[in-house]
Amino acid sequence: MEAVARLRNYPTSPRKMRLLADLIRGMDVENALNTLKFSTKHPSVPLEKLLLSAIANWRVKNEGVDVAGANLYVKTIFVDGGRTLKRMNPAPQGRAYRLRKRSNHITLIVDSKTAVAANA
Repeated sequence: MEAVARLRNYPTSPRKMRLLADLIRGMDVENALNTLKFSTKHPSVPLEKLLLSAIANWRVKNEGVDVAGANLYVKTIFVDGGRTLKRMNPAPQGRAYRLRKRSNHITLIVDSKTAVAANA
C-alpha cells in the first residue's frame, strides 16, 4: 500500500531540487533520510520533511504494521516546475533585466517492498 506526500510552490528552482530527488529515488527510507540529513544542499531540509510526512501518511494507511518490518522505500519522486515570479532588476542606461524567481512542486511516493513482492 503506497502513500503520497506533496510539497507545492517551494521557492527553489526545479533543477536544484531534482539533484536531490535523483539521489534518493529508489532508496530505502532509512538511507534516504540519512542522505538528506547530511546533505549540504539547502533544499535537503524540506525534502527530508516531505519524506517524513510520506512515512507518516503510510503509517496512517497501514495501521498495525511496523515501519521497520515493512521495508519502505522511495518508489517515485518527481519535481515539476511551479509558478514563476517575474521581477525586474535595474540595469545601466535606463534598462532593466528580467529576474525569474522559480518555484517547484514535489510529489513523493513511498511503498512497502513486502507489498510489491506479494502483488507480483
